[in-house]
Amino acid sequence: MSETESQRSTDHDSPWKNALETHFAEFSALLFPAIHQQVDWSKGYTPLDKELQQITVEAESGRRYADKLVKVYANDGTETWVLIHVEVQGEPEDAFAERMYTYQYRLRDRYGIDVVSIAVLADTRESFRPTTFYYERWGCEVAFTFPMAKLIDWEAQWEALEASDNVFALVIMAQLRAKRLTDGNARTQAKIKLVRLMFERNYSREQIQQLFIVIDWMLQLPYVLEPTFRQAVYEIQEAKKMPYINTFERHGIEKGLLQGREEGHKAGLEQGTLLGERRFLTKLLNKRFGELPGWAQQRIEEADETQLERWADDVFEAHSLDTLLGSH
Repeated sequence: MSETESQRSTDHDSPWKNALETHFAEFSALLFPAIHQQVDWSKGYTPLDKELQQITVEAESGRRYADKLVKVYANDGTETWVLIHVEVQGEPEDAFAERMYTYQYRLRDRYGIDVVSIAVLADTRESFRPTTFYYERWGCEVAFTFPMAKLIDWEAQWEALEASDNVFALVIMAQLRAKRLTDGNARTQAKIKLVRLMFERNYSREQIQQLFIVIDWMLQLPYVLEPTFRQAVYEIQEAKKMPYINTFERHGIEKGLLQGREEGHKAGLEQGTLLGERRFLTKLLNKRFGELPGWAQQRIEEADETQLERWADDVFEAHSLDTLLGSH
């Protein structure tokens, strides 16, 4: 597997962010039902990416997370923010609970709003189950406890996931298969089965397209097996008479993005890291959205290296320039 494929196959944070934004209600219903029941879903929910960015910019650790902040309304009408921490690395982090606490108090201090922190652990270490951050010294004591969902616990309930009509069940299944299966042929067959299951549930066109992006990016295949997968998707759609996914268009977009990444890295070596990152991101955005408007070009010029890399990681899942770079 090439370096580009390896980097691509381990990027699980981007599809998680996408899935949480488009299917937050289903996510909470499946993994945190007690919290789900406290929310007035008739009022909808609002992602708060800018607010989360304000308190995490100084806490970057180089690890991959899919943290998401969402505004909801409780059944009593009060505004509440739900802070979701997703640990998507293969190796758990000893300071995970402390990071949960840090983000919690930063949000409360900065915005003065009730914050409910919840954790999703996508790693495979059975013993890693943090639920509390505790600190005590000289009579000063802090105990911060948060709800936690461990995805590998669902492996014992696989049949329940397959039978569930909750769209987020497919996201969990894709994540578990991505973590457990390393053989390319086994991953291909698992991915085909998930896509078939998605079509069998008679979801809407929009739901299928959104889920396909998440599953496709989360459960990566060696490029040599991509034609087998694309043909299987074509046959499934033909049988179901639901031509919702153009896998060849998807393949072309992704190929263009990867080519842009390689060209950007070459430019970085030739002209300096920051300039190269800007050129790299611009190439990706041009391939994804066409010629960039002035406000987007200015935002790229003003961004630091960390922000540029974050945008580059998220470009394939973004629905528009506004959702990626922020409203102008």
